Amino acid sequence: MNFQQLDYALAIHKHKNFGAAADYCDISQATLSAMVKKLEQELDIVLFDRSRKPVKTTAEGMIFIEKARSILKIKGELNEIKNSDSSMEGKLTIGIIPTVVNALMPKVLPKILDENPKINLEIKEITTEQIKLQLSNDEIDLGILATPIQDEEYDEHQLYYEPMWVYGIQNEQKHYVSSDDVKNQNIWLLEEGHCFREQIRTICEIKEKAPKHKNLAFKSNSFETLMHMCDQFGGLTLLPELFVNQLPPQLQLKSKSFTVPIPVREISIVSYRKTGNQKIISYLSQLIQKEVSPLLKTSQYKKHELEIIGIA
Repeated sequence: MNFQQLDYALAIHKHKNFGAAADYCDISQATLSAMVKKLEQELDIVLFDRSRKPVKTTAEGMIFIEKARSILKIKGELNEIKNSDSSMEGKLTIGIIPTVVNALMPKVLPKILDENPKINLEIKEITTEQIKLQLSNDEIDLGILATPIQDEEYDEHQLYYEPMWVYGIQNEQKHYVSSDDVKNQNIWLLEEGHCFREQIRTICEIKEKAPKHKNLAFKSNSFETLMHMCDQFGGLTLLPELFVNQLPPQLQLKSKSFTVPIPVREISIVSYRKTGNQKIISYLSQLIQKEVSPLLKTSQYKKHELEIIGIA
């Protein structure tokens, strides 16, 4: 038995298909099948029911999968100790929520890759619930998302506080808005499943009510689309500051910041329980804070002047 065989078994369990697992592991299907068959013979158990479509992990196989995950996690921790004085290397998978990834990654990704040429980095744009699930299943190593998530199973490392801005204010002379200005307004929201949607509902005190256009049920996953709807139909939407910073000047004029207390969202790196990724977490935290903090208004304010909006 070797670590490679454990990786192959985990890949089959994850993809539920030998061909897809082989592609994921970058080997031929014949090689993967032979290695896993040899593992089963050595253990004298059947890990996978190959007659099922998709392939099903057996009861004994599930026990093995949990043990294999633990073994590979310990291996990763030992490798981290060995490489403590070197740059990051190996495979690293990070799940990032959609409302963060598009503004954050272009600012930090080039430097991560330049400073760590041996890293094999995979970025997945997924929701908060998907990040939590995939962290617990060892499908991703880390998540970057809005916090606090109020779950002791997850370890949070705060990165920055990001102010929220209001888009759609027509008065160009009005530079700031208060929370009262956005209450009882027609607010365009992201699709359900986005934590930013729930944060907007909290700030604007939105309750379930009939839409302004009774013959329109509008759902969007894009800030740009929400802005277009504001321009076309009126109303307001809220945007995170890093997104506002990359808008052209004429659209920034339609984006107004809040007065104190400024509503902000807390963005953090999250891992599942205590992992062996502390070196990676520390590196990413320092890099992201260095690149992002100068771009945010929060550096101008004291913490008591900020209102952290939860995601529950």
